[in-house]
Amino acid sequence: MSVWAIGDLQGCYDELQRLLERIRFDPASDRLWFCGDLVNRGGQSLETLRLVHSLRGQSSVVLGNHDLSLLAIGERREEDQRKVNADLQRVVFAPDRDELLTWLRMQEMVHVDRELGWMMIHAGLAPKWTTQLAEKHGREVEAALRGDQYRQLLRHMYGDGPAWNPRLTGMDRHRAIINLLTRMRYCSPKGRIAYEEKGVPGTQPPGLYPWYEVPGRAERDLKIVCGHWSALDLFIGHGVHAIDTGAVWGGKLTALQLDTDELRVVQVAGRDKPAPPPRPRHRSRQRRQPQAS
Repeated sequence: MSVWAIGDLQGCYDELQRLLERIRFDPASDRLWFCGDLVNRGGQSLETLRLVHSLRGQSSVVLGNHDLSLLAIGERREEDQRKVNADLQRVVFAPDRDELLTWLRMQEMVHVDRELGWMMIHAGLAPKWTTQLAEKHGREVEAALRGDQYRQLLRHMYGDGPAWNPRLTGMDRHRAIINLLTRMRYCSPKGRIAYEEKGVPGTQPPGLYPWYEVPGRAERDLKIVCGHWSALDLFIGHGVHAIDTGAVWGGKLTALQLDTDELRVVQVAGRDKPAPPPRPRHRSRQRRQPQAS
């Protein structure tokens, strides 16, 4: 048996098929961990969702910001759904959309296998979060997404604030947890996220750190695999294995084997599309939606 973590798919179905062939994935014995952002931008989000859903007995999935955005879009009025991009429209107007979106909503925010020694998240952790705290807080959001009031959470999860504080309650608490787990790249030592900063380390303003390098951060007893930050490309350090290698932007789709002591990485070429130019920095206080990250 082999266990493989796979980076952000973002609707790159053909690339995922090639990667599964390259790692010789055997559904009878192997397991897959998907690091989130299954959908959006790649042009084949519906096919990608259907494939990962078909592998649900052999896989674990954590939700990314694009996945949560899709769930929110699925709850909107039809006229508003027709305003989103064609890739996501194909999902929300598919005949099996209810089955796919209900399954997606039941996925995890944090996946932990202590016997294997790994934790999977989409983006990052608050500086003071141990793996135990991260799992606890992830379960809070999962319970809300699976509960009767999930529509309220999907309507109100958007926004850059508040910053994480363990005394937060209600929707503010859920939003802060979601932002950390699905949108984090850089933050201050106190855990305030710098949403506008998306470049490689060294390009950020003074006082900000990659989330995995913050001074005084908590000790973590598990190796971490994550995605979300395609500008990092393949990054391994500080116990973190970041494997979003920009398949949707013409980079690569990456698989990392988790059940071996040796570093084993397998990659296939991504879509034939160049990465977008970097956005100019601005300090707007306008509310932003997770799919923009």
